[in-house]
Amino acid sequence: MKLTVIGCAGSFPAPDTPCSAYLVEAGGYRLLIDFGTGSLGELQKHLDPHLIDAVIVTHLHADHFFDACAYAVMRRYAANAPKHPLPLYGPTGVADRIVAAYGGQGELCSPNMRDVYDFRELQSGTFDLGPLTVTVDRVAHPVETYGLRVEHAGSSLAYTSDSGPCQALEALATHCDVLLAEASYLEGRENPKDVHLTGKEAGEYATKSGAARLLLTHLVEPWNSKEQTLTEARAAYTGPVEVVRPGQVYEF
Repeated sequence: MKLTVIGCAGSFPAPDTPCSAYLVEAGGYRLLIDFGTGSLGELQKHLDPHLIDAVIVTHLHADHFFDACAYAVMRRYAANAPKHPLPLYGPTGVADRIVAAYGGQGELCSPNMRDVYDFRELQSGTFDLGPLTVTVDRVAHPVETYGLRVEHAGSSLAYTSDSGPCQALEALATHCDVLLAEASYLEGRENPKDVHLTGKEAGEYATKSGAARLLLTHLVEPWNSKEQTLTEARAAYTGPVEVVRPGQVYEF
């Protein structure tokens, strides 16, 4: 599998990175996991967005789905755009949420955006997307949110999405090749419960699950510290660990 980091900023775009979006490629299939604010521009540096085969939106906070609205314009009006709707998976109410965020139902627009997206609601479980096997489960966040695991030909990627500590994270990450874990909080602060992980907590899950590699994402730069986050993670996990940046590519 090949993972390309498209966007990795937490909560809102940073000066040099869009919000969450990750491109997974395997067996000729292209899956975009999350479509956060500003990510469509960065995505175009790596491939024609019309080549995406499916999108999974892990939850309906704007920093994880908002550029699905921008892409709707591209896919609807570009001369070379595919004519079939793109499968888009998300939590309960994903169609209504994206339609409302798009905000336009004029005479040129399908009122439910079904001309652009084939909306499908997620439930905890396992399903196939082309050659990929995808497992999703609910994680600890204020809105319905899914962590996930993607497998292909013996390789595996686990992604926490946004989550506080919960048992589902360890199960999804069991013996994965790559654990892509958010680390929005720092230790030693009064962090809200069931919202985000610290670098230490991400490292602990990497250790408990037996992950071969830990990639940290979703740092909120104005009130986070890359150095402290890495220090926390390395104190809890002895394997390879780094903070991701847009454009980085990992093959496993």
